[in-house]
Amino acid sequence: MLTQEQAGEIFRRIREYSTADEVEVIFYGGKSALTRFANNVIHQNVAEENYGVSVRTVFDGKTARATTNRLDDESLQRVVRSSESLAKVQHPDPDLLPVAAADACAPQESRSRYFDATASITPEERADAVGKIVHRAKQHKLITAGIFSTSESIEGIFNSSGLSRWHQQTSAEISITMLGTDSSGWQKANSPDVTKLDATKLGEIAAIKAEKSAKPQEVPPGKYMVILEPAAVLDIAGFMFWDFSGLAVLDQRSFLNDRVGKKLFGDNINIWDDANHPLQSGSPFDGEGVRRQRVQLVKNGVVERLVYARATAEKMQKSEHAGKVGLIEATGHGFALPNEMGEAPMNIVFEPAEPTQTIEQMVASTERGIYVTRLWYIREVDPYEKILTGMTRDGTFLIEDGRIRHGLRNFRFNESLLKMLSNVEAMSEPVRASGEESFDMVAPAMKVRDFNFTEVTKF
Repeated sequence: MLTQEQAGEIFRRIREYSTADEVEVIFYGGKSALTRFANNVIHQNVAEENYGVSVRTVFDGKTARATTNRLDDESLQRVVRSSESLAKVQHPDPDLLPVAAADACAPQESRSRYFDATASITPEERADAVGKIVHRAKQHKLITAGIFSTSESIEGIFNSSGLSRWHQQTSAEISITMLGTDSSGWQKANSPDVTKLDATKLGEIAAIKAEKSAKPQEVPPGKYMVILEPAAVLDIAGFMFWDFSGLAVLDQRSFLNDRVGKKLFGDNINIWDDANHPLQSGSPFDGEGVRRQRVQLVKNGVVERLVYARATAEKMQKSEHAGKVGLIEATGHGFALPNEMGEAPMNIVFEPAEPTQTIEQMVASTERGIYVTRLWYIREVDPYEKILTGMTRDGTFLIEDGRIRHGLRNFRFNESLLKMLSNVEAMSEPVRASGEESFDMVAPAMKVRDFNFTEVTKF
């Protein structure tokens, strides 16, 4: 693995090669491995180690970035020349700030997200886990497909003001689909610590969903009480968090324009961005090396704050919106410069609403409703009212008289996130959840009334 000391030496060489006013270098990459299986057999095992060096140079308010994955002197000189050539032909950016100072917003001591067990896992160990998943599939007379991946990664940033940040972590992920003749079941989990993933348990859950959803029946579309698993919650809710960017509000492309400080959701909705949460992952600093602050985005249904990169915070303070968006300060949520997105909260944590309920308790208290494993193919219909459309998948069930009765044909939905998060009747304890449409977050299962299904699919 590339070490901080080695990266520091590479940065020293880059500075010697550069004639720019300021230099910033981002390091990223690491080792990754993937075991893929389908039709109850492993059909692919791959591994790679790769590192990238991304160089940003600045001349008189003009900046540009160039990237290489070759670390020899000639390649480093070439990437510096490319960055400088690009920077010199840019228009000056009046909002560009000097690179972050070494002592500005330095990261506090953060949780370790590096686990030896994950870094040292072998192909044979991944294959053994897949074998347990396949065994479950065969027991249930199903076909299984999916992946088991592991990685060991670094992220670092150095600049000519003396800033030096470094983060190293591991990650493991298992995704399983179980297939019957007319049904499917799915389960996915991700953690920096591979020992937190139980392949046998995940495979059994996916298999039971596929088995119990066989011979799916059809019920008419309409508004139903729904119970959404955490993966379904994060995949639909993830569509709103890009709008908590200060730059999105300045650009008038956020559903929060003229809504910060207003009650948009139910009293039981409290959402934080917290990179240091024990169930979160990722680096404790942003794309400029600024510490990620813990920010409460929503409190009792009221939108409290936005997140900001350094330049966005300064721009917002001078704008017509300054008195309407709450506290304005750099929160450490910026992306690497230059970019058009500004910033976004990427470590979402739903605060548990007391008293929490288990999914079993939610089902038991439901007279009639729909149980949803996951949502997919989600697209935005109305960006200001946050109306989304998509479909259920891989385990959709009818609930009657407090029991899951049988599998259902899947639905298409059209639902407003504002409405959905105003109709949450119960939540489970939040867990680290993984989906397919959004980034991982700490999210609960939710029981939501009047969820709008508009169409029944043919499968």
